[in-house]
Amino acid sequence: MRLVKVLLSISICLGGLVIAASLHAQSTAAVAKVNGVVIPQSRLDFMVKAAVAQGQPDSSEMRNALRENLIAEEIIAQEAIKKGLDRDPDVITQIELARQAILVRAYQADYIKNNAVGDDVLRREYETVKAQMGDKEYKARHILVETEVEAKDIIASLKKGTSFEKLAEERSIDVGSKNNGGELGWSAAAAYVKPFADALQNLKKGNTTDKPVQTSFGWHVIRLEDIRPTVTPPFDEVKMNMQQRVLQRNFAATVQDLRNKAKVE
Repeated sequence: MRLVKVLLSISICLGGLVIAASLHAQSTAAVAKVNGVVIPQSRLDFMVKAAVAQGQPDSSEMRNALRENLIAEEIIAQEAIKKGLDRDPDVITQIELARQAILVRAYQADYIKNNAVGDDVLRREYETVKAQMGDKEYKARHILVETEVEAKDIIASLKKGTSFEKLAEERSIDVGSKNNGGELGWSAAAAYVKPFADALQNLKKGNTTDKPVQTSFGWHVIRLEDIRPTVTPPFDEVKMNMQQRVLQRNFAATVQDLRNKAKVE
C-alpha cells in the first residue's frame, strides 16, 4: 500500500503562511514591533536562510524586502484575528494542515541528515540500474488508441501504405508524441511497461508490430526505428540520482514500518 509520495527535495515557500517558523528561534532580538506585537529576528533570519537556499543572494535590499513583508503579514494577521477569522473552522483546519506539512518536511530532512548512504551502496545501486537497463537502446514510434479494433484498422492502413507519422498525428491519443509522428526517442526497453518492451525487443529494425499491443494505457501499434548500444553515464555523473533512489526507497520502508506499528482505529 502506497502511504506517502516521498518528496526528497525540501522547498520552502516564502509567501503565505510562516506558521511555526518561530520554533527555530535562536535570538530574542526584534525585527519590528507592530501594535505591540514583536516580530522576532529569528523569523527574518529563517526567511533569509530559505531565500539563500533557493539561490537568492543575501543583501540588505533582500533583507529589507523580507522585513517589510513580515510587517505586512503581521498587520494582516492581526486584522484577521480581530475579525475572528482565527476561529473559522476552515482556517483552523488549514493551520493544522500547514503545521503537519512542516513537521513532515522536518522529519524528511532529519531522516536524510541522519541516514547518509555510503558510496559502496550507491555503486551497487548503480550496477543494479545498469543491469536493468540492458545493453541496447531502442528508437521507436507508436500510435496509441483506446480499442483493439482501432489498432487493427491502423495496422491495415499501414499495410496499404499510409504514413505511420500521418496516422499518429491524426489518430494517436498520446499527446506527448502524436505531433512528432509518434516518436518516442531513444530509451532502454526497461523504460517501458512490459508488454510494450517485449514487443519492442521482438521487432527488427524498420518493422512494425503486426498485432496490437495492449498495456494499461490502451492499444499500441509500435514501429522500431533503430537500435544502438546503451551508453551508460559514469557513476560520478549519476551519483546524486542513485542517492535519491536509495533514500526514497529506504524512507518509504521507514514510513511503512511506522504505519505497521501505528494504532489506527
